Amino acid sequence: MLSFKNVEGITYTEVRRQQKGLSFNEYGYHLLPEWKLRFVSSDSVALYSPVKKQFLNFPLSCGIDSIFNTNRSFLRMKHMSKDSLIFELLEAKDDSLDLKGTKVYMLFYADNYIKNVLHTNAAILQHSNRKDSLFIKGLVKRADSSLINAFAALNPAQLTSTRSSITVKKEKTVADFLLNNYNTSDDYMSPKYHITINKAYSDFNYSFSAYVDKEGKLFYNTPLIPFGEGGYKQQYVRFSKAIMNTYLKLYVKVRPGQTLGMPHTSLINLYVHGKKS
Repeated sequence: MLSFKNVEGITYTEVRRQQKGLSFNEYGYHLLPEWKLRFVSSDSVALYSPVKKQFLNFPLSCGIDSIFNTNRSFLRMKHMSKDSLIFELLEAKDDSLDLKGTKVYMLFYADNYIKNVLHTNAAILQHSNRKDSLFIKGLVKRADSSLINAFAALNPAQLTSTRSSITVKKEKTVADFLLNNYNTSDDYMSPKYHITINKAYSDFNYSFSAYVDKEGKLFYNTPLIPFGEGGYKQQYVRFSKAIMNTYLKLYVKVRPGQTLGMPHTSLINLYVHGKKS
């Protein structure tokens, strides 16, 4: 049975989360190092909540083969010392656990080790490295060559209205333990923008996805609602594309999304609401 008794009371901060030596995957998903923890007892671990800005106690269950569970996550201990920890994330589906592992590794350093031995801070250690930069540069090159190679921008596109009659609001995920386990990655993996057009030619509601290229130009992709039989989809696409090509392209300024400071093509979701009066 796995035991954390030798490291109880030590505060650790995650400094790196990697898969195949990278902190990004091919879809632009950032494996963000975000855990901060302290083992309290044989059945309890304190995890830092960035929302409540304090440590909260969570149940800890330890099993065989160095596997443990906490914070609705299954992990395997790969290394444990008073200076550092390495966990591997495991995937659970229904009633089974994939023991082959995800090959996603979480590296922690003790806060005391970071400060007194490495003489640095966690924020510096968490910075993306050269290998990440070269990988993203390759994704950017592919995305700029074809829209279908677009990938999620870590800093999503910014949309700003240039007219008082048009408002733009980007949807923001609220970090919550029960709803999303503090995971707010949808804010950049699937960015959503709600646009209200006052004094429009008629009342309407359209939702569709669009590509934003590295120059900030919009390109229609597909509607975000399902369709049955008939030609209504073609009509919906025709009208929603016309709205994008008129109202949005003329009166909404678009700044392209960026990852590690590099602008590139990404995909966004638009919810456009028109009000005639």
